[in-house]
This record gives sequence, C-alpha cells and structure tokens, in this order.
Amino acid sequence: MRKEAGKLSRVPFPLGSAARSRFLSQRPLAATVLRALARAVLRMPRGQGKRKAEVTEVPRVSRRRTEEEEAMQEARRRAAPSVREFKYNKKRVRLVSQGSDLKDDARCILYWMCRDQRVQDNWAFLYAQRLALKQELPLHICFCLVPKFLEATIRHYDFMLRGLQEVAEECAELNISFHLLLGYPKDVLPVFVVERGVGGLVTDFSPLRLPRQWVEDVREQLPEDVPFAQVDAHNIVPCWVASPKQEYSARTIRGKIHAQLPEFLTEFPPVVRHPYPPSCPAEPIAWEACYSSLQVDHTVKEVDWATPGTAAGLAVLKSFITERLKSFGSHRNDPNKAALSNLSPWFHFGQVSTQRVILEVQKHRRKYKESVDAFVEEAVVRRELAENFCYYNENYDSVQGAYDWAQTTLKLHAKDKRPYIYSLQELEQGTTHDPLWNAAQLQMVREGKMHGFLRMYWAKKILEWTRSPEEALKFAIYLNDRYELDGRDPNGYVGCLWSICGIHDQGWAERAIFGKIRYMNYAGCKRKFDVDQFERRYAPTHSQ
Repeated sequence: MRKEAGKLSRVPFPLGSAARSRFLSQRPLAATVLRALARAVLRMPRGQGKRKAEVTEVPRVSRRRTEEEEAMQEARRRAAPSVREFKYNKKRVRLVSQGSDLKDDARCILYWMCRDQRVQDNWAFLYAQRLALKQELPLHICFCLVPKFLEATIRHYDFMLRGLQEVAEECAELNISFHLLLGYPKDVLPVFVVERGVGGLVTDFSPLRLPRQWVEDVREQLPEDVPFAQVDAHNIVPCWVASPKQEYSARTIRGKIHAQLPEFLTEFPPVVRHPYPPSCPAEPIAWEACYSSLQVDHTVKEVDWATPGTAAGLAVLKSFITERLKSFGSHRNDPNKAALSNLSPWFHFGQVSTQRVILEVQKHRRKYKESVDAFVEEAVVRRELAENFCYYNENYDSVQGAYDWAQTTLKLHAKDKRPYIYSLQELEQGTTHDPLWNAAQLQMVREGKMHGFLRMYWAKKILEWTRSPEEALKFAIYLNDRYELDGRDPNGYVGCLWSICGIHDQGWAERAIFGKIRYMNYAGCKRKFDVDQFERRYAPTHSQ
C-alpha cells in the first residue's frame, strides 16, 4: 500500500522506497526539462498502389486538429490537467502478476498496447502514464505485430498498421517512445522488458482466447520483480466489474450496466506531453519490413470507404451525429437507408473509444431521444453483453457454447433435409439461389462491412443451407472473420451464435432444420425494406 493525499489506497504498483522518496519530495514538474523526441519513421502513401519506404522526420505536429477534436481536448483538460491529478477509478485495473511493488531501480514504465490502438481516451495508456508521472520515469509504448491472427488478411492488417502510424506520430509529439516489435509477445516482450529496465508493465484487455493466452505467456516469462497490470480500456463498465458471471441475455445484464454507468461513463483526462524523456530514443520503425513480416492472404484487398486511424474515426463520428443519428432510431434496420454509425471498424481496432462516442452522442439526447437510447442499447448494452459471453464462456465460437435447449433442438434437427446444400466456395462467391443473400455476401466482400440487419439473415441462411449446425457456424465465422473489418471480435462471434445457436435469445415455434432457433426468411425481409433496391446495388459483376 502507499500513502496518497493523506489516506491509504490499495492499488497495483505501490511505489518502492526510493521512488516514494522522490514522489514525496514533490519536485515541481515544471522544473523538469522538456525535450522533443527526435525520431525518424518510415511513412507510406495511403494509396492502394505499391508502397515505397521513405524515411522522414516525424513532424512536431502532424496535422491540425478539427474543431470537434479541439473541443474534446478542452473537455479532457477540464477533467484534469493530467492523469496525475485525476481521480482514477482503480476498478478498471487488475493485477496479473503476483508481485505489486515497483522496483527502486526501474528505468521506465511500459504500456503494451494490443487491443486499444489509440493515444487519447485510453484508460490503459492513462494508467501507464499515471505510474510514470508519479515515479518520474520515462514512458514507453510497445505493440507486438504477430505475423498472422486467425482469418485476418491484408485488409485488416493494413487498416491496423496505418492506424498505428498515427499512434507513433502522436507518441513522438508527446515525448513517449513507441516501439513496434515483430513477433509473438512471449518471444519479444519479456526481452524488451529486461533490456530497457522496465519497472512496471501495463496492458489492455480482450476477452478472446488468443489475446488472453498472450497475456498469460508474458506473465510467465516476466522477471518476478516486474509487476504486471491489466486495464479494461475497451468497455465503459469493465468486463469483470459489469458482472461476475455469464449473463443469459440483454435483459439480465441491462440493469447491471445502467446502474454502473454513472460511475464509469466519465470524461477522460488528457494524455499529456511526458516530462521525463527516455534515456535512448526508440528505433525508427521500418513500416515496409512490418508488411514483409506478415504471413496473411493478400487477395482480400483494402477498402476505400474507411480511412484508418483515430482522426478518421472521429470524422465518421461527426458525420454520424450531424447526418445519420436522427434516423438511427427509425431506420437502422433498413439496409437502403444511411442510418448506421459505421464506426465498428474503429471500435474493433480500438482506434476510437466507445466511451468517447457515447459521451458525444448523449449530448444530443434531448433532440433525438429515440435514436440516442437505441444507440446506447447497441453500442453499450449489447456490445458489453458480447464481451461478457466471450469472457465467461470458453466455447464462445462453438456450438458447445450454446444453451442446453439450443444444443438439444439443433441436434434433434441436424438430420433434417436441407432445401439446398452449398459449399464454402459457393457461399464465399455469393452464388446461391437467393439474390438477397448473395448481395449481402458481396457487400461484405467488397466493402468489409455488411449491414447489421442482413448479418442476421445471412447467418441463419447458412444454417439452412449447410450439412450441420457445426458446419454452419464454422463457415459463418470464417467468412465473417475473413472479410469483415470488424471480424475476430466478440460482437462477431456472438452475432453468429445468436443467429445459428440462439445465444441471448429464446426458443421459438419449432420448425424443420432450425428447431426452436429463431427463423428468418426472404418474405420477411421484403416486408421490412426494399429488397430489390439492395439486390440491384450489390448485383454480381462479370468478373465474379
């Protein structure tokens, strides 16, 4: 424990004795010499042609902030001058390691950025800077670039890497060293910790199997005297705080989330220019080498409608609020209407904080109450329900993860005669008998994003047209993870399991193939929106 503001608090990483002495001396931050971090990075043009590596100095200010971004930054400053003066909610943090004391001879604090790939509005980044400021130590940021991740293709890696370039530039402006390490975390991160004299490690949170294994692998290989903390920077209410168990449905978690929102849905303090420069600057990042290290499919091309990075994501947020929010409540289930936020790619890669979006959207509740309430339901309650499911159910991507009633009904109807049987290739190419399904599949292939209402119809038809529920779920997850920009995500897994296995749903009237799983059909879609218009928009091309 440590003494702070005249009272004891129990938090990860209490200060060691020497560090405590430095802190209690209360040396003014203004007395510390501020140095710019001179660093070269390799930058690439953002076109889709061949990338050419070009070494350039990171500019002091890479671009001019928009009026909306300046307003957000002013709101952060009103919350606190920096995270050091901010009343940080320790419930966002949990200790991963056994030990919690920061060693006296620490040379820096390290934030291992993984899921939440942004600087501002990032509770994990803020917690790491808080520790570094209180110990008067440099702050380093690491990202471990793995050569492959599930079904991710160059479409996903390009979106992520271009966003990380923006992170690297912003870190340079803030006197924080950003390191991009090539390889799996267990192979590169512990070595970095030892070489740099890291005194404390902070990382963000994902409920998914592989990222959780990465955290465990790193924990096992860290020196025993380096404490390791994890911060849920992705959810508004931290996943382990929202509920201690798997919730049955939105109905059972909604009250728990809303009861805790006043405590957690707060303004962020700013990540500030760090007053303690690193003893040695980060190595220039060879972005071209990053691309060369990947072992992913390059045939699924990048999309042109979504520009990666926090700045672009906040621009999409602005357009949503000014142009589409008013229609969200009434038209979000119509694929022909421009009513959705379109923010899911930036949410998935952590380039934009869901909490920031909710803070901004809620400012318009008086004017668009129906839309704002519906958006909060989807972006907070339903999204955190998906996080809850993946965190507490190890079979989140398997039929075995379904409720007993659903497994029973699917098994009873597994041998039912299917009207059509399609191979994975036929589904992937969008060559079924159903023009609406084909159009939805082609929208996903071309744009990396299928309309949310059609994702349900799309997955349910895969159950109807494949040999078994297990094959249907396997195909749906493969296609979703391969083409959707927001694939490989709790929302995606839960969406597939809701459609095919009845997760977070109830039993319905029994029918062939589906059993008691909710049914959707073409005629029902025609009653909801102009199906012909959507089919014309995404008609197959001759090349397909």
